[in-house]
Amino acid sequence: MEEEDESRAEATFRFTVENFSKVKETQLSPPVFIRNLPWKIMAMPRHNPNAERPNNKSLGFFLQCNADSDSSWSCSASAELRLIPQKEGVETFNRKIQHIFYSKENDWGFAHFMPWHEVGDAQKGFIRDDRIVLEVYVNADAPHGVAWDSKKHTGYVGLKNQGATCYMNSLLQTLFFTNQLRKAVYQMPTESDDQSKSVALALQRIFYELQHNDKPVGTKKLTKSFGWETLDSFMQHDVQELCRVLLDNMESKMRGTCVEGTIPRLLEGKMISFIKCKHIDYMSSRTEPFYDIQLNIKGKKNLYESFQDYIATETMDGENKYDAGKFGLQEAEKGVIFESFPPVLHLHLMRFQYDPSTDTNIKINDRCEFHERINLDKFVQDPDTKDPAVYILHAVLVHSGDNHGGHYVVYLNPRGDGKWCKFDDDVVSRCTKAEAIDHNFGGFDDDISIRHCTNAYMLVYVRESCKDEVLCPVNEIDIPDNLIERLAEEKKFELQRRKERSEAHLYMPVHVVTEDQFCGHQGNDMFDMEHVHYRTFKVLREMKLGAFMEMLAGSVGYPVQQIRPWPFQQRSNCTFRPTMIDIENDLEKSVVVLAENDPPWYVFLECVEPDSDVRCLPTFDKDSDVMLFLKMYDPKLKMICYAGHVYVPISTRVEELIPIMNRRAGFRSDTDLIMFEEVKPNLVERIQDYELPLDKALDELMDGDIIIFQKDDPENDECELPTAKDYFRDLYYRVEVVFCDKTIPSDPGFNLVLSQRMNYFQVAKCVAQELSTDPMLLQFFKTQGYRDAPGNPLRCTYEGTLKDLLSNLKQRGPKKLYYQRLRIPINELENKRQFKCIFVNSKLKEDREMVLYPSKNGTVADLLEEAGKQLQLPQDGGSGKLRLLEVISNKIFCVQKEDVLLECLNSQGTKTYRIEEIPQEEVSIREEELLVHCAHFSKEVFATFGTPFMVKIRQGEAFATIRGQIQKKLEVPDKEFEKYQFAIIVMGRQTYIPEEYSVELKDFMPQMVPGGAMQPKPWLGIDHINKTAKRSRPYMYTEKAIKIHN
Repeated sequence: MEEEDESRAEATFRFTVENFSKVKETQLSPPVFIRNLPWKIMAMPRHNPNAERPNNKSLGFFLQCNADSDSSWSCSASAELRLIPQKEGVETFNRKIQHIFYSKENDWGFAHFMPWHEVGDAQKGFIRDDRIVLEVYVNADAPHGVAWDSKKHTGYVGLKNQGATCYMNSLLQTLFFTNQLRKAVYQMPTESDDQSKSVALALQRIFYELQHNDKPVGTKKLTKSFGWETLDSFMQHDVQELCRVLLDNMESKMRGTCVEGTIPRLLEGKMISFIKCKHIDYMSSRTEPFYDIQLNIKGKKNLYESFQDYIATETMDGENKYDAGKFGLQEAEKGVIFESFPPVLHLHLMRFQYDPSTDTNIKINDRCEFHERINLDKFVQDPDTKDPAVYILHAVLVHSGDNHGGHYVVYLNPRGDGKWCKFDDDVVSRCTKAEAIDHNFGGFDDDISIRHCTNAYMLVYVRESCKDEVLCPVNEIDIPDNLIERLAEEKKFELQRRKERSEAHLYMPVHVVTEDQFCGHQGNDMFDMEHVHYRTFKVLREMKLGAFMEMLAGSVGYPVQQIRPWPFQQRSNCTFRPTMIDIENDLEKSVVVLAENDPPWYVFLECVEPDSDVRCLPTFDKDSDVMLFLKMYDPKLKMICYAGHVYVPISTRVEELIPIMNRRAGFRSDTDLIMFEEVKPNLVERIQDYELPLDKALDELMDGDIIIFQKDDPENDECELPTAKDYFRDLYYRVEVVFCDKTIPSDPGFNLVLSQRMNYFQVAKCVAQELSTDPMLLQFFKTQGYRDAPGNPLRCTYEGTLKDLLSNLKQRGPKKLYYQRLRIPINELENKRQFKCIFVNSKLKEDREMVLYPSKNGTVADLLEEAGKQLQLPQDGGSGKLRLLEVISNKIFCVQKEDVLLECLNSQGTKTYRIEEIPQEEVSIREEELLVHCAHFSKEVFATFGTPFMVKIRQGEAFATIRGQIQKKLEVPDKEFEKYQFAIIVMGRQTYIPEEYSVELKDFMPQMVPGGAMQPKPWLGIDHINKTAKRSRPYMYTEKAIKIHN
């Protein structure tokens, strides 16, 4: 008997329940394997406590899947649960289910499949000899999260989902199986491309791995090459948009190479847009290329009807007549016809559309049939009889979900031979032609096994005459050797990195510094841990000291006897100094023990001088010798110079070091020196008695102590920092501050090293020098303590120090202050008020943001005078006068009178102030006239948008005249303006204005309400669709347009 295929997609199996009348517990059938998962029939008696009848017992009938697994897995399946009749003439009783099985919901079915007494009634025909037969037909998708070998079952592998990249995975598989395109992608020159930024290289890598790997392929390097952040991979985008952007990027990369023009040759068709006059012999036309076609499917039975709708002509008559040049306005027909179709045809079915009635995007799940083979000759202007436009269906991209999101899969016919596979991210499985085509027409309201919201969104057809060329085999010889070698090197490097990560716990970092890193250091201790360039070694934690030293010797190119490691130690006085290691006794100790189990381990590596003939380092007696570091200070240059290290007995007198210091510094041997001990930060003590031995002259003498020396020169007193002690005290107060321009978003700024003891003007002088400006033309702002943003401005009379300014900042974060350049001196500015507003021109366009500096005690008139100095108003047509409007939520709240004090104006919250030139006709308002506030809204009066404005109305004036004024002001075409409605808005309620309305000023005047209060001033609302809200596909508020940044 032939063994069953456990990876099959569907199966029917039965389970006989014996002694049905006596069943009290759950009965399970033997497992049957479908998609490599065990499936069982589960039956049991169930009681319905809510049933009013006495016979409240029912047969519970369930389908169980993979019940013994607790791992994270899932499998989508549809099934038909059947009770098989035991008597002729009785029909099978069946019920259908559709479910995604997973560990917490591993069974699905009906708790009350059929009343128990009906099953047990022999007259019903479902029981014989106290035995019933249950049957299940299962059709399951390939599972996720379990061992499903896509390569074994289909010959292909899938792509990993990064979070919401199923749309991209579907497209990549489609492009990969366009074999002629894949060949061209391999030929793109990427030898010199940056591995992390090259989209072309990332695409080559994915295609190569899809062709050669046995496991699902990752796409993170591709999205990283796009310049996307992690969040972009968790946002669902549009397949069509990504397809166009990706193809554009590839086409650019192919220019000037042997594969230039591949994409246009494969995907570019041509259509003719025409306008043909009805009554005269005149036609205007132009030929346009296309890479894809967007087809309307709403109300269309099949693809042919969608194409017919695409080429349907539009009549141009009435006010929309065509201007035929010398023939004048003519009735005409406007439309398109295809000149040619490409070898590979991308069809985008417009499932997502903007619905103006709800002002939202909706998904259209209507049924629209498409066929495995189509003939498009009737849509071509001049069909080629030798090469008809006959196409074979190659790919069906399917979307499940609604306009807010969902899931994408692609069904592919890789070889064009009718053998279909389903590519669902990392899982690939064989499927039937019906699953790939018929089940994705949409509109399946009645069939529970097919989801109503699952339907085709994009189709790829291959021209029958080009099929062998487009779907030609891609062999190893088609892949350049240099690409194979590069990808192999990458793989090798990744395996090495993966191995290192898996073994990271066995290793520890060792940071090694030599005297080269000490040179040039101007601070405390021997080097700056944040800026020094270490030589870092990853060593086994259990490596012995002897082996470590041999490794170091080999790395630096010295014999072992010419090097000596000195581990750094954090002292209790906050210094970080080298300390002695007992090499003889510690050779067998591990580095992790020597580092006191606190990696990373910092080591100073002492080496013999390169040019010396010394064969080994001098011996060091740990009991009687001490190693000291020497620094030389130059007061005139305010600099520290490293002067090496010395081994000396602890009994050595201080004065014995003077010849060594003079020689190291290049001084005369009899030069008098002043010496200091660098005890700790901000504590440098002068050594007074040079006749004392070192252990008496220095505070707690230890290996790694530092002595600073300088010339004993009377001229030093004239220097700003005459002694090393002064230098280090000044150093203690030094701080690196980042100054960022407040007016530039995300300005990286520039760094200055300043003293924390500086006052306001000293800081301003340094910043001004950096910016080449006057210190008085700068204003500074503190950084807000809780977030990285400018806070309150600093007054130029600030009496604190720089340390006080930085006191609220985080201890370890960057020290940051903000500044802005001024047009007037800071001392004058502080007697004025900064006022931000928007200038709107006569076209109702926001021209620019203005920052004005009127007097603090000034009025609106003073503000407008300041604005007039900045603005260059056109001389023709305008009044030359300005007014200040207060705008809230795209509505004019009021026009501020010129005598209003500025201190009464508050620009906090959503309120903005707007300055505009008063039109000539609005300068003087008569008694029978009124200025009315106008604003745009869409359906709801609270949904205001756009730029509000004002219009002058007159008592008894026909509203049609006002409509004309508004249309002229807004510059809206007649046809569009016909859709605009006007309403008088009073306290949030709109009253639409009829066409025959004549202006009554009282309708626009505030009225008294009960209680003696005055209602808000009415305004004129313009109701029309906000076009900026249009979008042809689902949109989430966090979503960004697809953009490949590299």
